[in-house]
Amino acid sequence: MIEENGRVVRVESDFVWVETIKQSACSSCSAQKGCGQSLIAKIGDGKRMEIQVDNPHHIAALVNDQVTLGVGERSFLTASFLVYLLPLIVMFIVAVSVQLSGFTEPTVILSALVGLAGGFLLTHYISGRISRNCSYRPVLLRKI
Repeated sequence: MIEENGRVVRVESDFVWVETIKQSACSSCSAQKGCGQSLIAKIGDGKRMEIQVDNPHHIAALVNDQVTLGVGERSFLTASFLVYLLPLIVMFIVAVSVQLSGFTEPTVILSALVGLAGGFLLTHYISGRISRNCSYRPVLLRKI
């Protein structure tokens, strides 16, 4: 389970709204001076974010309580696969199929872009379906 700490900002019957602060690990990395990722991380570092969190164990959390929320590793890996790999895999399959069919290079390039867009649409469709599954949502684990 991947855990994150936050502060309760609203309480509703079956879920709570938790405010978390996005932090980057770049400050502890030895390669931060020569890494472009650290520059990007500094943009969102310290940014506050509100998340709707399920409360299946009915933990009595009040506004301003410090809590720990969690997301399963499998859910996190599945979501990462959907967002990053699925569109690229669809693009690759479509482009290779069109190229093996004997089409010209501009047609292959255009089909790759169409495949990428199709991969994003497929990701949108699948993520909409699995977002209803409670195992893909963060849950309230405990009060700190």
